Amino acid sequence: MQIRVKCKCGEGKCREWAVVELQGVVEAQPAFQDRLQNLEIGVLCRPSSQQVYTFKVGYHELTGSKVALKKPILVLHKTKHTHTDVGTHTNSSNVELQVIGIIRHRILFKTRPKPLISKPQLAVKEKASATGAVASNQTA
Repeated sequence: MQIRVKCKCGEGKCREWAVVELQGVVEAQPAFQDRLQNLEIGVLCRPSSQQVYTFKVGYHELTGSKVALKKPILVLHKTKHTHTDVGTHTNSSNVELQVIGIIRHRILFKTRPKPLISKPQLAVKEKASATGAVASNQTA
């Protein structure tokens, strides 16, 4: 069987993708088991122009770095074309692979996550301390 690989984006113009590598297991809550496709699990950010990335998942933040792969990986879309010959009543199929992206880097998170403190709780504490300061000034 012959498999043809097509690239419509042109030489050197394919979309750049990256692999996100985490240590451990990401488990979805039972309520989301039916809807795993397109499930957003966190926010990936690059806060500066450096090669340092942050990944926030719930109340945890991971810090990682961009690492080049030894060999690039192609992201392919498989299309199967079936042809029926009416005279001989035979079916023939051709498989075609289309390049939709290339992966040259991985973003590696190899340290344990840092716990984040919720911002609304900080605002409540700041408001309470500010109120306490005003109350102590009023009594003086």
